[in-house]
Amino acid sequence: MMRRWGIGAFALVILAISAGCSATAESEDGTASDSQARMYEYRVHNAVARADELASSGVDLLERRQGNDLFVLGDDATAEQLRALGFDISLHKEVVLPRWTPPQLRVSNEETTLADVNETYYGGYHTVNAHYAHLDKVATDHPDLAKVVTYGQSWKKTKGNGGYDLKAICITKQGSGDCALSPNSTKPRFLLYTQIHAREITTGEVSWRWIDYLVDNYASDSTVKQLLDTEELWVVPIANPDGLEIVQQGGNNPRLQRKNADTANETSTTCSVPNHGVDLNRNFASHWGGASTTTNVCGETYRGPRADSEPETQSSESLWRKLFPAVRGPNQSDPSPQTAKGLLMTLHSDANTVMFPWYYSNVASANDSTQRAIARQLGSITGYEYGRSGEVLYAASGSTDDWAYEKLGVSVFTIEVGDPNTFGSCSGFLPPYSCQTSLFWPKMRPALIYAAQKAVAPFKP
Repeated sequence: MMRRWGIGAFALVILAISAGCSATAESEDGTASDSQARMYEYRVHNAVARADELASSGVDLLERRQGNDLFVLGDDATAEQLRALGFDISLHKEVVLPRWTPPQLRVSNEETTLADVNETYYGGYHTVNAHYAHLDKVATDHPDLAKVVTYGQSWKKTKGNGGYDLKAICITKQGSGDCALSPNSTKPRFLLYTQIHAREITTGEVSWRWIDYLVDNYASDSTVKQLLDTEELWVVPIANPDGLEIVQQGGNNPRLQRKNADTANETSTTCSVPNHGVDLNRNFASHWGGASTTTNVCGETYRGPRADSEPETQSSESLWRKLFPAVRGPNQSDPSPQTAKGLLMTLHSDANTVMFPWYYSNVASANDSTQRAIARQLGSITGYEYGRSGEVLYAASGSTDDWAYEKLGVSVFTIEVGDPNTFGSCSGFLPPYSCQTSLFWPKMRPALIYAAQKAVAPFKP
């Protein structure tokens, strides 16, 4: 049974839990301290109506909801902050983050000696270098099916401080004009876009398996052959490579970096590791600065100094404009036409939901009925709840999905990949790597096939 505490009892429990932990802070070079050894997920009761207040306070509001309760990740001080704000909270579970020795830092993704497709951390999760080596290997091994595209640079690379290119792969039975960066494609396009939040490490692994599934089964699976003969299947496996580099430097105890690595906004405040950066999924120029964002530069939903301030955001928008034609009118009430082609799927973790626009507010789009029908089927396939963000989670502005639908009229969905058992062994941001085979890929493979098939005419009833 979930236990709640009054102020006095709660303080005593926190003191008991914290016994033996020192108060030293983590150093800027990433050396873990005792204060980072214990973190907690707090259940915030009856908080949906106050989600904006939670986000703007700078706490780490997780993408998870049960009934009207939301969840926050934090330390002992976070509990006191939540109570000071007047929230009724209980301890959901402890997240153990032991001390670690970081592996050697990578200087550049352009060093050929680093192109190791087998480079992993935390029991099998692939590093940025491994993901990029994987894309190159797939294109080399299957030149008739795959082409790698560089569509931008990460924040660190634009500053000449290491960093990474931003890469995508196009998979289709290659013909004349295929995989061109032009919205006037003959073939419908399905884009899978993952790991914009770096610590959501399951999502990039789903992309890895999706890529292999497509190229490895073209000759033997009629469903895959039909998809690749008639559509372009695009994948951005790591939308936030600078953030993932911070995560993977934790080795067997990954660092919970959500945002990119942009430190330029820390003019009067220096954030601790892993709180640097801008939340890329709050930085897109669609209702920017609204629901579930914060101006606190160290907050996990920090929206950035302005819309589209980040190179990762700008590059993603540029890529999408080259992949999908703009087919929707300028007004919020304008629908996308039934003749529109193309579908964008973004993956997050771990709320066990399927969502579609609008996200900025719990209002229905002009295409709500057709998008809800697709989401209902995706929910049936995965066993996840489905609905608009405000219905099943909470409203969030400046998101990928709202931008793609508002600016281009693309049919767009997010699946929050997770373990339906919130106390299950595959729950949380850091599930064992074995969960990719035992739970997540079996759920996601049929869902991705269905979504890709719907790219032909997603707005047609």
